[in-house]
This record gives sequence, structure tokens and C-alpha cells, in this order.
Amino acid sequence: MSAGELRGRKPRADVQRNRVALLETAQRHFLQHGVGTSLEAVAKEAGVGPATLYRHFPTREALLAAVLQTRSDELEARQGDIDQLGDPAEALEQWLRAMEEYFSSFSGLPDPLMAAARAQEPDNPLTIPCDILIAATDQYVRAAQLAGRVRASVRGHDLFLAACSVAWIKGTGTEEESLDRLRTLIASGYREQGIQA
Repeated sequence: MSAGELRGRKPRADVQRNRVALLETAQRHFLQHGVGTSLEAVAKEAGVGPATLYRHFPTREALLAAVLQTRSDELEARQGDIDQLGDPAEALEQWLRAMEEYFSSFSGLPDPLMAAARAQEPDNPLTIPCDILIAATDQYVRAAQLAGRVRASVRGHDLFLAACSVAWIKGTGTEEESLDRLRTLIASGYREQGIQA
């Protein structure tokens, strides 16, 4: 068998089954215990050894990135709806709320996302999903800037971090009324002066 044929082969059924079991189990653990959950407990519940888990996902960030990918459909659907809005400032605001909800999926999720966005390490598996979300945020920001609704100095990276921060605060059990005031403060920082919501 040639090297090309070996590369083109599908993974064995048991390898695929183990990966699916690990992702499903990790998602349950992240939901119940947050992103700091025991990876050994994830492996045990999935019916595999720790070595199998680390062969599939060498780091916690790799496992988290894979789980987030399985949960991205809902965010993409929200983005599709947001893209239909005629008001670019409203679209930006709705996108920030959608990201905030996505970042609130698991307790502790904002921390590794903010770290990946700040460090921009190419070998961190969370860097790519962060880059994709930052680029999408940049598109909403630019559209609102062209409409004169957002300050020229604002960047998608800034608002990505703002959404992460609100999600982090939300995870501490802060009441919704306080979160709404915080969102208003953030919006007053990125909106063009003289523009009301």
C-alpha cells in the first residue's frame, strides 16, 4: 500500500467511536463542572484510558476547541438572522449578545478564550475559533462605522474581549439588571458620540 493510500484511509471505526464518545462526555462535564473539569473523569466516563483521550486531544484547549466546534451551529444560525437586520448598529449589538451567550455555554469558558485572543499563539487550538469570531465582529464593526454609528477607533478584537468579559461576569451569578447596565456602559464606549440606542 502506498503512502498516498495510507493518508487517504478513513480512521478505524473504534477510533471514530472513541472520539465521538470523548466529545459527548466532555460536553456533559463542561456543562456540569465547567471547563476546569477533570479530564481523567471525562476519559473514564467515555470508556477509554487517559492515553486515548490525549491521543485525540493533546491538551485541554484542544478538547475544548473541538467541543465548541460541535456547538457552533446555533451561533452560526444566530449570525444568519443577524445578517438580515437592516440597522448595522443593531446587528453589532445583537452579535455581541450572541457571542456573550456562546461564551456563557460553560462555566469558566471566557478565561481560556480571552487568553487565546490576547496571546495569539498559533499552536493554541482556541486561537483559530477566536480569530474567526474576532473577524466576524470586525465586519459588524466596520459596517456600523460606515453608517456613522460606531467610533472609528473601535476594533472587533476590543468588542470580542468585552463580550467575553460580560460572559465572565454573568458566570459569577450577577443579576441581569446589573449586566444590562454594564452592556449600556460598554455600548456608550463604542458608539459614535451623539448617537442614541
